[in-house]
Amino acid sequence: MAALPDADPAARERLHARLVDGAERAGLLDVAYRTLETPVGPLLLAATEEGLVRIAYGVQDHDAVLADLAERVSPRVLRGPARLEQTVRQLDEYFAGRRTRFELPLDLRLSTGFRREVITRLPDIGYGRTESYARMAAAAGSPRAVRAVGTACATNPLPLVLPCHRVVRSDGSAGGYAGGAEAKRTLLTLEAA
Repeated sequence: MAALPDADPAARERLHARLVDGAERAGLLDVAYRTLETPVGPLLLAATEEGLVRIAYGVQDHDAVLADLAERVSPRVLRGPARLEQTVRQLDEYFAGRRTRFELPLDLRLSTGFRREVITRLPDIGYGRTESYARMAAAAGSPRAVRAVGTACATNPLPLVLPCHRVVRSDGSAGGYAGGAEAKRTLLTLEAA
């Protein structure tokens, strides 16, 4: 099989777009993804037909995240930016300070049980506010499950949209974050402005 010539990247991009369009029309595109440059670094965005399924920071190794999606959701994963246009628009609005809440269809299949209970409560923490891990545990119905709340936040498949960066330690210190400490500080500062 002949390789596509490197001399014409525009032709390769057009061919890829036709492939994605054909896969989408045939119902063969199970997970579409794209990357987005943001003030907290590059984000990998992935969506199923049901909704946004994954957001990953650059420090989370995008290739490993795509491999995990191929294993846990479907091996039919393609770069398909069109499916993620609404997500990109809302993230751009958020980083520009014009959006305080996301209104996107979500596919929560990557989170189950208590972890899912916790992450679905994260949008209840208002923009510009924070909540402690202990209070989140109580809100989720298990006041003693503080560490489990930390794990739920650390494994949140949709950071930013389900704002685990707003969960902090009881003493007010930031605590950990999947995107790294600097990303968490950046987001909290953005929302405090």
